Amino acid sequence: MEVRHTSESQAGQIYMPRVNWLLLVGVLLLVFMFRSSSELASAYVLAVAATEWVAGILGFIVIWKLWRWKLIWVIAVMVPLIFIDTAFVMASMLNLFEGAWLPVLVGVMLVIVMTTWRRGTRLLAQKTRRVEVPFEPLIKNLEEKPPYIVPGTAVFLTADPDFAPTALLHNLKHNKVLHEHNVILTIKNEDIPRVKTENRVQMETVSDKFMRVTLHFGFVERPNVPKALAIARRQGWQFDIMSTSFFLSRRSVRPDVRSGMPQWQDQLYVYLAHNADDASSYFQLPTDRVVEIGTQVTV
Repeated sequence: MEVRHTSESQAGQIYMPRVNWLLLVGVLLLVFMFRSSSELASAYVLAVAATEWVAGILGFIVIWKLWRWKLIWVIAVMVPLIFIDTAFVMASMLNLFEGAWLPVLVGVMLVIVMTTWRRGTRLLAQKTRRVEVPFEPLIKNLEEKPPYIVPGTAVFLTADPDFAPTALLHNLKHNKVLHEHNVILTIKNEDIPRVKTENRVQMETVSDKFMRVTLHFGFVERPNVPKALAIARRQGWQFDIMSTSFFLSRRSVRPDVRSGMPQWQDQLYVYLAHNADDASSYFQLPTDRVVEIGTQVTV
């Protein structure tokens, strides 16, 4: 999902347009469902009480594990507060059928979405890892048995430069060609607001036809690959943008009854995956230079 950072110092201070629209829809539904603040009171009280209760538990963990207080002192300070918050939560639950069901329902829905995404992503990563090809052995094989070489530069985007990008493998498998110059491009987001120009690009020559390029961006910066590659050109990498193609791997997720998840959870994960932002627009790639190679995977 699109994430906009609104702070130069706090990486966690973000604005998400889609979430904001969902919040607007939720507020309007609350207004039309409950119609008055008195009818909304039960839901509000449980939401606040549960928030305080969870904050107390998290505070216990932080003081004990991060601040390194002795456990006896943490218990002495936090347990009474947690006990009071627990009493408030239990009392609020008595109004479960009078409006307090709403925050419970919303919480359950959010937990289902988050656990589905985490579980589905883990299963998908396990499946793709089994078919991935290490990059270094692939280079050796291509040097021993080179395919047909075509002029130009091909840039393959990947999150893991140690394995061959899916787009590269499918280009070799189906088109049976290899470009004269090939770049394995990785984008890394750093924990600092902005990355200095001199630290933006990291290049590594692998062979006569392959090189690795890593672009570094701060958390408030929107990755702009063409501008970053212009910096690489000033550092000695010679290429012509008009003869350069950017290859992206687009995965189309399909449900599978053998995935290990219930069918409804498969469908939910597929829906979430299909609503992901487009990579080419996120990295601001030139639209007339992008080649997307699609693959179908099951989860």
